[in-house]
This record gives sequence, structure tokens and C-alpha cells, in this order.
Amino acid sequence: MANPAITVAMSVYNGERFLLPAIESVLAQTFTDFEFLILDDGSRDGTRATVEAMAARDSRIRPIVRENRGLVASLNQMIDEAQAPLIARMDADDICMPERLAKQVAFMAEHPDYGVVGSWCDEIDANDEPWPVTNTGPHHPANHEDFLIAIDKGWPLLCHPAVMFRRDLVLSVGGYHGAFRHCEDLDLWLRLASITRLASIPEPLIRYRHYDEQVSSRHATEQQIGAAIAKLAYYERLAGRPDPTENLERLPGTENLDALFGREGVGREVRAQVAPGLLYSKAGLRDHGFELLLRYLSEGGSHSGMWRTVVRLVRFGEPARAARLALRLASSLTPSAQAAGPA
Repeated sequence: MANPAITVAMSVYNGERFLLPAIESVLAQTFTDFEFLILDDGSRDGTRATVEAMAARDSRIRPIVRENRGLVASLNQMIDEAQAPLIARMDADDICMPERLAKQVAFMAEHPDYGVVGSWCDEIDANDEPWPVTNTGPHHPANHEDFLIAIDKGWPLLCHPAVMFRRDLVLSVGGYHGAFRHCEDLDLWLRLASITRLASIPEPLIRYRHYDEQVSSRHATEQQIGAAIAKLAYYERLAGRPDPTENLERLPGTENLDALFGREGVGREVRAQVAPGLLYSKAGLRDHGFELLLRYLSEGGSHSGMWRTVVRLVRFGEPARAARLALRLASSLTPSAQAAGPA
């Protein structure tokens, strides 16, 4: 397509399971002036065949097929190749509401001071049923002022597959940064917050899918550590100090964060932020998040919920780790607390 109004950008890696309804939901949009980039990031399942079959049916689809390089490289490649000034993100396991693009492009036209607009989401499971976990937290912020408050409060900022952004603005800050793998979107929003306005349309324009194999489930520890570091870098920039993460290709371990930020206590601060969020994460308790949890306790971290986590580890099939956590908790009890037993 020559000069489309929007580029829809979807990266897929072994996404055959949910791919077809995701593509069809984009093609069924009431706003039709778009090109649809679908990048197959070296899939080994039937992803390529599905994309090529759909491209043969609709000329707006522009397939990109190459070896696996990861999501950040895929997103940056699609930004580089996009022919439109507006880019709408979309994931291969979610579903767009029919008027999603129409409402977002209208918002961007009416609000030239906004560089990014997302939307609220309806959450679903692997079977298209409502997600059973009730979200009692705040919605994604509906204006920039609330967006800045949400940063400080640690509340959700944007639903990544629901966003539309101005291509030139994202290019001006260097696109997605590879060091923040699995939380590359949060880092980008925090970098953009100082040069443009960001918010979400306060109605659900996508159906956001939850399932065990998705990235946020499989890489919980890395994602949460990266998010905490991205927030620290945001406050460094806000204070007028250099961003020590700006040119990193990979984030260091938490034990090296004091040296990176040039002051003591940064690594401990990150561990204190991340540890409580790992207590219910099967992946986090099975990967290096468990060692982070033990170090957090050795640094005087709260025991709240920890004995229940011992039980949870047994249920997850990790009896050795359950025993290690129980020993760590028992060894840090006072003599009077030991006599009383675990809370």
C-alpha cells in the first residue's frame, strides 16, 4: 500500500495457536486504511503458512519472514519498515474490537499533543472465556496527568498490544531498548513521558489473553527486575542525571546495580521491590527469582506470606526449594517466635 494512514505491527514466534483470530480481528476493522506488517520471528510451527495464506487473501498484509532475533529486534524492524506515521501494536494472541483503529486514529487527530494512546482491555483466557482473576486495581490512566501519577504509584500504565503511537516520536528516542527484554514497552513509555503525553481511551478496545505459555508468565523474574530498573532510570532522568542504562545491551544482575547507578543500596532496593511479586509466580519461584527471594530475606525483608510460599513450592513440585525457604525463615526467627511456631 502507498501511504497508508496506519501501520499495524504484529510480531509472531510460534504463535499458530491463536494467530488466525488475531489476524482476522485486524482485517475486520471499521477503519480500513492500514498496512499490516506481520513478522514471523523464526517460528517452527505453522505460523508462516498461516501468515502467507492470509496475505494471499488480503493485500494489506505484508509478511516479513526471517530467523529468530527476539521481540525487541522485531518491533524495531517493523518501526523502521512502517510506511505510515501512526503505528498500532498488536499481539498474535489477542483480539481487536472492530472499532479499535477508528477510535484511536480519531483520538490522535483530535489530540496532537499526545504521542501514544492505548485502551482498556477485556481479559480472556485460552478458551476465549472471561479471565477468572478479578482485577481490583486501577484502570490504565485516561489522561497524561493520571499517567504520571500511575508511574509514581506503580500502577499499570498501558496495555502494550492495545497502543497506537507516532512513529517519529518513538524513533526520536531510539525505539525499543534491547536491554529491557520482556519489559521493553514499560521502558519506552517512561522515556517518552518526558517528551509527549500518553494515556488510554477509557473503554475496552482489545480482548487481552492470559495463558500459561505467554511471555509474562514464563519470564516473571526478568520482567520484574527490568521494570524496577526502568523506573530507577526514569527518576534519574527526571532529576537531571545521566541514564546509566541508556547504552546497555543487557541489564546487569541486581548485585551489580550499585556500581551501575553509582550509589549504595540500589540493588537492595530493587530486590525489595521484586521479591513480593514473585511469591505467587510459578516461573519466578523456579528460576533465579528464588535466589533473589532468599537474598531479600537475608537483607531483612518482610516474612509476610513466606510460609504460604513454602507450601506453594511443594505444590509446584519444588520440595528442595521449599525446605531451603523454610530453613531460612526458621533461622531468622527470634527465640520467642520459634517457640510460637510459624505464622
